[in-house]
Amino acid sequence: MASNKLVEKICGYLIARKELEGGLYLDESVHAALKKLAGKWEEQMEGLEEFGRRISGCQKCALWKTRRNFVFGKGNSHAGIVFIGEAPGEEEDLQGLPFVGRAGKLLDELLANAGFTYQEIYICNILKCRPPGNRNPQPLEIAQCEPYLWRQIELVEPKIIVALGKVAANTLLKNTTAISQLKKTVYSYRGLPFFITYHPAYILRNNNYRGELEFDLKKIRGYYQTGKFTV
Repeated sequence: MASNKLVEKICGYLIARKELEGGLYLDESVHAALKKLAGKWEEQMEGLEEFGRRISGCQKCALWKTRRNFVFGKGNSHAGIVFIGEAPGEEEDLQGLPFVGRAGKLLDELLANAGFTYQEIYICNILKCRPPGNRNPQPLEIAQCEPYLWRQIELVEPKIIVALGKVAANTLLKNTTAISQLKKTVYSYRGLPFFITYHPAYILRNNNYRGELEFDLKKIRGYYQTGKFTV
């Protein structure tokens, strides 16, 4: 790893100084401290793609045993808006990208209709691996995976965040409130304005709610442009 190489270079320099002029003595505790510091520096310097590659072999929960692909995210790495779903589905698991199935195609259509461009958008899920049978995320899975989401948000640095669907909204807000109520308020998540609307998969099953999702996206678009939110 790059951090190990950095540590070795620093250690080599200090050893050379010691040999030449009786410089600092390098014991194991110093080596360990340097390695820890270098690791932190490397994480701070890495970009979104590097971070995704680094965690793509995650085995923190049992979902790694059944996944085909680790599904990190897609879109502009410096987007103004991050859309968050709950977890990858079957097609996402196959392709290794979020929102590429029927629900993803509908979301693309609705976002375009609302005036969003691909340069403004980054899309990901709370979980990076598909739960078997598309079941809801479990508490342990969320606890292990949500910090990855936090880091994604830090690296993208969006202006606003949007949760797609009740499961994603309840998971991030740590509540059980109905989405019909959640949609009426702007919340805060990780210090950013946080909106909630329907998941496009829900619209595929309940097309009569499509108009509400379209309206919500236009409201979110308006807030993104003006900083004002209307119910």
